[in-house]
Amino acid sequence: MKRTKILDCTLRDGSYALDFRFTEADTERIGSALDKAGFAYIEVGHGIGLGASEQSQYIAAASDKEYLQAASRSIAKAKWGMFCIPGIANLDHLRMAADFGIDFIRVGTNVDEVDQSAPFIELAHDLGIQVFSNFMKSYALDPVGFAKLAKHALSLGTELIYLVDSAGGMLPSEILSYIHAARAEVSDIPLGFHGHNNLGLAVANTLVCIEEGVELVDTSLQGFGRSAGNTPTEQLLSVLTRSGYKTVVDPIVAMDLGETLIRTLIEKRGISSLDIVSGQALFHSSYMPIILRTAKRYRIDPRRLIIEICKYDKVSVPEDLLNKLAHDLQHSYEHLSALPWSNYFGEEEMTK
Repeated sequence: MKRTKILDCTLRDGSYALDFRFTEADTERIGSALDKAGFAYIEVGHGIGLGASEQSQYIAAASDKEYLQAASRSIAKAKWGMFCIPGIANLDHLRMAADFGIDFIRVGTNVDEVDQSAPFIELAHDLGIQVFSNFMKSYALDPVGFAKLAKHALSLGTELIYLVDSAGGMLPSEILSYIHAARAEVSDIPLGFHGHNNLGLAVANTLVCIEEGVELVDTSLQGFGRSAGNTPTEQLLSVLTRSGYKTVVDPIVAMDLGETLIRTLIEKRGISSLDIVSGQALFHSSYMPIILRTAKRYRIDPRRLIIEICKYDKVSVPEDLLNKLAHDLQHSYEHLSALPWSNYFGEEEMTK
């Protein structure tokens, strides 16, 4: 697959779909299976990342320490690591992870908060941990803005910059423009891609990245993950096989893992229109709970509220603006839809 490797995030991003109920035993069992299947990188832990059980209402089924212990016991060949968001995680969390032999850390920040990653990048280097910068909501910047910020992140010492389609709404042509802009700024810039599947484009977007030689792409078994989920591992491997690539992970083996380890855990059925609208508007699902609460209070359709807020802000959801828009919508459309909306877990943006 040229230079591209797959980072499996089933055990981390997939935990959103279970209200963070992956246990230490789950991590050991699934982590071992992924390792034996040949995945290059495996991400584990709380979906929101290190420190999340301490800093939010979303307490996971295991502690950070238990997740670290499980990964260190079960993953022998692959590099394994965790996610962290500065302000939820602190430097002591990273030091603890190092004590268990963690191989990599992904530091996630919104695109207007990248400098918050600097202390984590510096400490990761000191501890001998590979460090990636995860530009959450990358689409909030235009390609040139993304490229300049990526160059800045490299100056902070990060080893790879992730283009992140947090809302699952980017188009393949847009993905290509971001890659080209980044390489126009720094010709040999190391890039990764994390895609969500709200508009059904995660596989196509990931394929574009692989064809462009992006170093690292994320997938999860059965597409298990936040909102509409991630790039489904099984589908991507099959697409790569159809495209003439020789994959390190056997697609049939990945299918077996998805069928036996994850498919039985999936509670969502069909396609949620909230997820579709989130992709259409480029809306991050961590704000979905406040959208649903506000829509109920004002008796309006949450999908229209998502579209309106994203006309003004694709990074955050200021409550004053949200309430103003909700008030205005009361006079523009009919009453609240009676559809049974799904639960969305992980208000990390409201936690920091």
